[in-house]
Amino acid sequence: MRLVVVAHGTRDPAGVAVTRRLAAAVGAELAFVDVLPPRLRDVLARVPGPVTVVPAFLAAGYHVRVDVPAEVAASGRDDVTVTAALGPAVAAAAAARLRAAGWRPGDAVLLAAVGSSDPRASLDVRRAARGLTAVLRHPVGVCSVPSLPSVVAGLQATGRRVAVAPWLLAPGLFHRAATDCGAEVVAAPLGEHPAVVARLAALAGRAERVPEPNCQARPSPRTRHSISVA
Repeated sequence: MRLVVVAHGTRDPAGVAVTRRLAAAVGAELAFVDVLPPRLRDVLARVPGPVTVVPAFLAAGYHVRVDVPAEVAASGRDDVTVTAALGPAVAAAAAARLRAAGWRPGDAVLLAAVGSSDPRASLDVRRAARGLTAVLRHPVGVCSVPSLPSVVAGLQATGRRVAVAPWLLAPGLFHRAATDCGAEVVAAPLGEHPAVVARLAALAGRAERVPEPNCQARPSPRTRHSISVA
């Protein structure tokens, strides 16, 4: 069985390096669904089968539900399975990154995600916040990255320090935006944390049959800036 990790893609060289190291950590080929080559269909055109594809995404949004199955279908192969995404199961990695960045009990904590118009992706982010709350034993709010500056300022106006846990896999545009939000603490992306590598490896061992592509119209690219602050 050949393993392929499929990620979003970024123009940030540091982000590309992180995704390459993640794929290498589980002995996988690497493909992207956006921004960078190689596309998943191109990787599938050259690797022998059977193949297991693991989506390296933190939420099951449009890329996971539509783009990845569509790429598999475009390959014309019938020996490909696709696992679930990384999802909320790697909240322990976010907790470790937050502690390493200087989080203190008593800080207001925000889990900052890219944001999505897909309710299933939003649900995954809320589940991740609950997981982070359980690990830290401390309330965690949810915020989109574009909304961070105003939310952080509002919390600081109450006299609290703010610690941001970016719900991001690798460095790039959104992590730079999070870093500039004005919070006292901003954690690193999850990257190659052992919990992420372990989740990738575990998913590779329990693949499910790839679903048929969802041919519904693509959701609006507009990012929802909804906020839930604990």
